[in-house]
Amino acid sequence: MANEAEKAQLAGLKDLVQGAFVSITHAQEQRAQLTAAAHAAGRRVTITVNADGVVIKTEFSDSIDDLTYSEIAAAVTAATQDAAAQVRQQAQRLMADLQREQARMPSMSEFFPMMPDIRSMIPTPPEVPTSPPGSPDRVADASGNAVRFTEVEEYEHDPAKREQSGIAAPVWE
Repeated sequence: MANEAEKAQLAGLKDLVQGAFVSITHAQEQRAQLTAAAHAAGRRVTITVNADGVVIKTEFSDSIDDLTYSEIAAAVTAATQDAAAQVRQQAQRLMADLQREQARMPSMSEFFPMMPDIRSMIPTPPEVPTSPPGSPDRVADASGNAVRFTEVEEYEHDPAKREQSGIAAPVWE
């Protein structure tokens, strides 16, 4: 009799897992269709991104020539980051629904007491910075901490520039 109960319990677990795979597949399909658009520079720049935050459309208004190249570049960056944040929020909402559904499922350790809870072992990924390359928050030491130097002395490595400034400037000789 106990064997029949275990078989029924295992069959129920199999149905739960298959249902979870269907839900995951559905959520992945929905996520793949996500897009978001954002505007910047007084709606002169519009950027649309896909679910991965990849730019799929860039639009400039007729008044884009009112901006300098650096203003256009800054507007494109700002609109892209905003659109990517929007699509990330949409994806998080989809995943939150899926996670709520999966939280109702019993863990493997409930069925197999010697098995560890694998869900609790999954590491969370670090937050991805949106700062440009070379920014202080992108420079990290071996432990992953941002490297920040204090009480440093500036040194000009270019000899031509070094001769133009500083206490021992050639014009003082």
